[in-house]
Amino acid sequence: MSATPTVAVFRPDDDRLERAQELLSELGAEPVPDPMLSVEATDATPRTDADYVVFTSKTGAELVSNAGWEPSGETVCAIGPATADALRAEGYTVDLVPEEFTSSGLVAALKSRVDGARVEVARSDHGSPVLLEGLEDAGAYVHETILYRLVRPDGSGESAVLAAEGGLDAACFTSSLTVEHFLEAATEGGIREDALEGLADAVVGVIGEPTAETAASLGIDVDVVPDEATFDALARETMAATAAREP
Repeated sequence: MSATPTVAVFRPDDDRLERAQELLSELGAEPVPDPMLSVEATDATPRTDADYVVFTSKTGAELVSNAGWEPSGETVCAIGPATADALRAEGYTVDLVPEEFTSSGLVAALKSRVDGARVEVARSDHGSPVLLEGLEDAGAYVHETILYRLVRPDGSGESAVLAAEGGLDAACFTSSLTVEHFLEAATEGGIREDALEGLADAVVGVIGEPTAETAASLGIDVDVVPDEATFDALARETMAATAAREP
């Protein structure tokens, strides 16, 4: 491992990527920014007849504001503090944030409340089925509105090349889709197996068990899954694991 570890980060190319790079630099890393997600808005808004409206991302909060959504008495739920802060920044009141910032955490927070209720889930086209199935099992009438589609940006894959060359010390995957898009980029470049070997020698950190399961199913060993589903926790714990490795 080099004195300054190289750490791949796959956040969308906006302020999230900028903040992620700043944090990794503060923690002593050389960030390798390689956005694996690009947002295509649908301009949809949540249905107006719901008792609960659930948001699962900062992006969704901003897009419903841009599309002119106005709540009318619904209980507004955010999957975590970043989503809640984004909703508040757009002028919305947030009524519920679960203790665990995941789909299963949202289900746990809502299951005793939603029997017979109408629940609107407003999110991307790649949302986890855990949320919909869990709410339905709790007796809710669930409807999903797709606010945006997540696609792989043109030109992505620098981190896959670096991994294939043995030059990547760590990687911070923030969703199953970032894992899938990383390997898509590697496959298109004809370096999938080499990139997987490079990741095997690196510290791989992921947010959430679903992302860990996706990585494992695709042949990637996961070293770090922070208890708190935030990029801050992911970056800090991945860097700690990287520093703990033998030089």
